[in-house]
Amino acid sequence: MDLRNAGVTDTRVLAAIERVPREHFVEEAFLDQAYANQALPINCGQTISQPLVVGLMTQALELGERHKMLEVGTGSGYQTAILAKLARRVYTIERHRDLLMSAEQRFQALGLHNITTMVGDGYKGWPAQAPFDRILVTAAARVVPSDLVAQLSDEGGIMVLPVGDVAGLHQEVIRVRKEGKQFKSERMFPVRFVPLVQGIPPESRA
Repeated sequence: MDLRNAGVTDTRVLAAIERVPREHFVEEAFLDQAYANQALPINCGQTISQPLVVGLMTQALELGERHKMLEVGTGSGYQTAILAKLARRVYTIERHRDLLMSAEQRFQALGLHNITTMVGDGYKGWPAQAPFDRILVTAAARVVPSDLVAQLSDEGGIMVLPVGDVAGLHQEVIRVRKEGKQFKSERMFPVRFVPLVQGIPPESRA
C-alpha cells in the first residue's frame, strides 16, 4: 500500500516503517499477508495493527530523536520497533508475558537496543520512569486513562490512543497535548482496536 498517498507524509516515519520487516512480526500462517493493509491475529487474542494505522498513529506523535517514550501494549513488537527507530528510548509494557518474550527475541534479532520492556498493567503506565515526552497506547480505552496523562511531560507532552467502546464499533484515535497541568485533546480518525484491559493475567505473574 502507498502509505504516503493514504496520509502518512512524515518522511522519518515512512523511512522507519521501510526499515522494519513486518514479516518478522506476524504469525507463520499469515506470512503471505505480512504487507497487506490489514490487522492480523497474533497470540493471546491480540492483533498486529494494519500498516496505515501504525503509520498514522506514529505520525500523530510528532516524535523526535531525543524523545523518551512509553508504549502501552507491546503485542508483537512491530509498532515498538518502528518507535525505536525514531525515539531515543522506548519503554514498552505488555500484560501477556508470552507476547513480550517473543517480542524481546525479535528486538534482539533486529539489533534494537534502545527498548526497555516490562510485564505490567498498561492502565498504570510506568511511573518509575515518568515523565515521558510521548505515550502511545495500542489498545482502546473507554476514556483517556488519568494515570497516563499524569505521566506525560508537562512541557508539550503528547499521547496518542484509541478511545471508545470495547466492542470496537465506535472507536477513534485521540491526540492529547499537555502544557503544564492542563491538557487538550483532539479527535483524529476512526479505528478498531482490541480493548485495553486492566490487570495482569495469572499466567503472566512472576
